Amino acid sequence: MLEILSLIRSNGDPNWCRSVPNWDRGPWLETLLGLRRARGNPRPRLISSHLPVQLFPKAFFTSKAKVIYTVRNPKDVLVSLFHFSRIFRPYKDPGTLESFLEEFLRGEGQR
Repeated sequence: MLEILSLIRSNGDPNWCRSVPNWDRGPWLETLLGLRRARGNPRPRLISSHLPVQLFPKAFFTSKAKVIYTVRNPKDVLVSLFHFSRIFRPYKDPGTLESFLEEFLRGEGQR
């Protein structure tokens, strides 16, 4: 979604997407660094977040901001997290896909 919005913001010119890392184009609102980057970016800003809407700043609700809510297929989330867990060292080894699925379904996925 960030790539699509970045292309819209740059009038279809992919150079901005290629030259600016995604964490600078659409910084994460819930991190201090992301919040600082977002405030420094020119308007219209692209901001990413995993926060539930209840935790957004109150000023958000009286602004002219637009929200695009993206939902992923749970199967896609499972497979993506499984492969990411295999390469991201702070996560525990995911084991087999079958055991990872069982943990995932119990709500015991990577934290």
